[in-house]
Amino acid sequence: MVKQLNFVGSARMPRRGTAMKLDKPEASAPPRLEPLHIPKSCDVLANHLRQKILDGSFPDGSLLPGERDLVDQTGLSRGSVREALRILEAEGLVSTRPGRYGGSRATRPSGTTVARQIALFARGSHLPLASIIEAREAVEPPIAELAALHRSDADLAELREIDRRLQQAHDNVPAYLEENVKWHCRLAAASRNPLLEAFMHSLANLIHEASTLHNFATDEVRSLVLQAHTRILDAVEKQDAAAARRRMTRHVQAYSAQLRNLIKQQDQGLI
Repeated sequence: MVKQLNFVGSARMPRRGTAMKLDKPEASAPPRLEPLHIPKSCDVLANHLRQKILDGSFPDGSLLPGERDLVDQTGLSRGSVREALRILEAEGLVSTRPGRYGGSRATRPSGTTVARQIALFARGSHLPLASIIEAREAVEPPIAELAALHRSDADLAELREIDRRLQQAHDNVPAYLEENVKWHCRLAAASRNPLLEAFMHSLANLIHEASTLHNFATDEVRSLVLQAHTRILDAVEKQDAAAARRRMTRHVQAYSAQLRNLIKQQDQGLI
């Protein structure tokens, strides 16, 4: 006698002669694709030419292929080629001269380019004067420290000459402010750090504008600035980096405090 097995939990076996019914799997949703972002052809060409300029494949001042040649070489439309060149020109990497003997020339970025872009950013963003002052307080003491470490005799001589012109221009405020900007920019050049130099060029010019607008360069302020310059230059000459940084810190903090106080008084209508 055969004992019947009982499969617990299993499905009942179908009768002989009947087809087994299988459950159909549930249909899964097709995978969702992410949006594709296809760059414009002008951006692709601008990126390619930008890399060629920055890596030196197109040396500074060299002519780029003309529009017709770029169309033939890349297979892009003339409109895309022109737009790519306009993008690079806006970035300061290409200078274009129209006419029969014109064309587009590669232009390597310079400190002047960086300084101009920083100044445009500050003006376009309507940065408050307080932000500009804070940036100067953060940047210029390290510049003085580096200048003391890396300055040459020529740097020191030129700084002394600018300081002499500053003293002569003490009673001529516009000339004094111009020479003051030159002094700070020349000190930044002595730091041998091109990025700090470019940054200082922008800050010095922005502070100069603020000093002019707020009639800040009083006789007392001009005298205090000259005294501070003398102390800073003495430290730079002795290549005492710590003293140069410390004295520049005192100088910019005192200058900033006076400028903030003057602006506050003007806002309150006290002067």
